Parts: sequence; C-alpha cells; structure tokens
Amino acid sequence: MVLNRVLIGGAIAATATVLASDCTRTSVGLWPLPELGQGLYLNQYQGGLYPNGSNAMPQAHRAAGLLAAANIVPRDAAGNPADTGRVVMVSIGMSNTTQEFCGGTYPTCQSFSFIGQAAADPRVNHTTLRLVDGARGGQTAGTWDSPTDTNYDIVRDQRLAPQGLTEAQVQAVWIKVANSTPTRSLPDPQSDAFTLVTQMGNIARAAKVRYPNLKLAFFSSRIYAGYASTALNPEPYAYESGFAVKWAIEAQIRQMGGQGIDPRAGDLDYNTVAPVMAWGPYLWGDGTTPRWDGLVWNCSDLTSDGTHPSNTGREKVADLLMAHFLNSPLASHWFRTPTPCDPDVNCDGAENGFDIAAMEQAVNGDMSDFCQADPDFNHDGAINGFDVEAVEQGVNGAACP
Repeated sequence: MVLNRVLIGGAIAATATVLASDCTRTSVGLWPLPELGQGLYLNQYQGGLYPNGSNAMPQAHRAAGLLAAANIVPRDAAGNPADTGRVVMVSIGMSNTTQEFCGGTYPTCQSFSFIGQAAADPRVNHTTLRLVDGARGGQTAGTWDSPTDTNYDIVRDQRLAPQGLTEAQVQAVWIKVANSTPTRSLPDPQSDAFTLVTQMGNIARAAKVRYPNLKLAFFSSRIYAGYASTALNPEPYAYESGFAVKWAIEAQIRQMGGQGIDPRAGDLDYNTVAPVMAWGPYLWGDGTTPRWDGLVWNCSDLTSDGTHPSNTGREKVADLLMAHFLNSPLASHWFRTPTPCDPDVNCDGAENGFDIAAMEQAVNGDMSDFCQADPDFNHDGAINGFDVEAVEQGVNGAACP
C-alpha cells in the first residue's frame, strides 16, 4: 500500500491547516499514530499508541489491565459481587461520542450504532453486561472533569436508574472527549492537545470517584475532520487529540513504572485514584487515504459540518468498537458471551505440558504463548497459581472449572 505522505529525516512533514467547506480536502498528509510509529510529528512528537513508538501495550501495564479485567464481575446494586448482578460500561463524552455509541435517544439506539450492533450479536454477553450511553451533545471535556459535574448526576438519574442500574455497577467506561473551537495547535505550550491531557487525567479520577468499582477506562481520539466547514473542531485538532490520549495513558504507565507523577495528567495511580487506562479503538484516518486496516473517511461519512459523523460514519466507528471489545484481552472476559474452557491455552492443537507452561508465564505477566482471551482460567477473579492448577487438571482430563 502506497501512502501519499512524506517523511523528512524520520519526521513527518506538517501541512498547513486550511478549512474546507466542501469535499475536496480528502487528505491532510498526516500519518495515523499506529503508522507513524517511531517517526515524529512536527519533528518532535513520536507516534505509536504506547511509549517508544510501539502499538503494543507494555507488559507491566498489560498485566495490570488483565488483572483489572479479571476483577470485573457481575455486581448487585450496592456493588457487591453477585451471580445475578450486572457489569455496566458507560460512554463519556460529547455529540460524536453519543452518536457513535448509540445514535439515538438512549435507550433507543440505532441498529448500526455500537449498542445496536452489540444487542444483535450473539458473541456479546447479553446476560450480565449492560451498555449505557452517558455521552451527550455539547458536553466538552471540561464538563466531565470533576466528580461534581452535572453530567454524572444526569447519567445516574436519567441513564442508569431507569434501567435499574447504579453507579456501583459501572466497571468500564469508553471516553472520547474534545473541546469546542480550539485555537492553539502543537507545539504551542497552551495547545488543545496539552489541555486535553490534563482534562483526561481529571476525567479518569472523577470517574473513579463516581464509579467506585471502575476498573478500566478505554480512550479513543477523534475521527478525521479535514472536511470541516466550521471552527468547532477541525484539523489538526482532531488528529492531535490522538497525542493527548497517547500522552495521558503514557503518564499512567510511567508513573506506575516509578517515573513520578506527570505534571499535566496528575496522579493516575490505578491502585488508588484511577482505573487502568488503555486505548480503545484508534479512529483517525487521513481522509480517503486507506490506513493499515483499509479504513477511509469519505466526505459522505460526515454530516454537512464535516465534523459530526453521518450514519455511515457512525457505523464505521461502531464496527471498530465492536472489533476492539470482542478481541481485546482486557475486555473479552466480561464483554463476550462466556464459552466453555479449553485447556489448549497456547492454541497449538494439543493439550499438554506446553499449555501448563504458557499458563505459568501468563500468571507472571508474559502473555506471549497464551492465546486465549481470558487468563483468569478458573474464573475466580484473580490470575494466579490456581489458574495453573486448573489448566493442569484440564490437560490431565479433568472437567474444566
């Protein structure tokens, strides 16, 4: 695949930002972060979704995420584990977020939205999982960054309560936020991207206060805005919001790795004040230039303002959300329909000592030989030696836990 972009000395060349009121601006000449990798944006900002230009979650952070995922269990209204309880995931964000997550007036959602697709997919856990659209039009990042923000009360009273759900049952969130009419882009020290890092850190802490059993926060940045005909949130702000997500997550990774609290993002200790933070699906692509997975953003995927997704654009985001939560090892444990266990945990077609060794490695944080979605093999809410014993029993012909 040939991409119409130019790297100069390992850095990506930036292009001038010119708003378009029509469909002619089919590219802004920028690389999606996963493709930028170790290359540099504006000669100074490294790409990749995670540190060092990598798209793979660092092992220690992955292990923390897997442990958090294993502790997502059905809970009753008071937040106590209960077989008849619920696992709730809530969306947090603005108009684009609610349009993609639900696309209607919750709980009535469009069939092609994320909630609509999940409701019709037999692979999704329809027994205990509940998806709740908390996002609302016009609600910028600053309206979610304090636990006393009205938005959280509205989610509690108008979205959760009518469905018989409580804040204590919320254990995962999808966060996609932006600011209205930004005017400063990178590398300005007061750029919108840097402001978003601070706001995302605040939102992670606020959500943990409101949802005490919150384990995981999945962040996504914005879709392509090269067709924008207004100043609401055009390029390069949509593109640069990806760096904000990257840096907020990196702040937690570095803090938990002993490198101190990031001055912009603030304290993100997932043992105390924040959930484990990870990427949801990366949504940006350079207009009609196909990215690594073939995704393109046509003018018809946006409404007339070039900023909000049309029905086809909403469906594209919903497709990415579905693929992410069905396949992410941090989500499949609670998002997918439970399946019978299989002691062939390294997926080599045999059940033997290699599976036991793969489980032992997984317990120690090395998932390289473990291929299944859920390392909590015995489903007791922890990843430890009991999982190794369960795999060993399965290899020896005993019934699965």
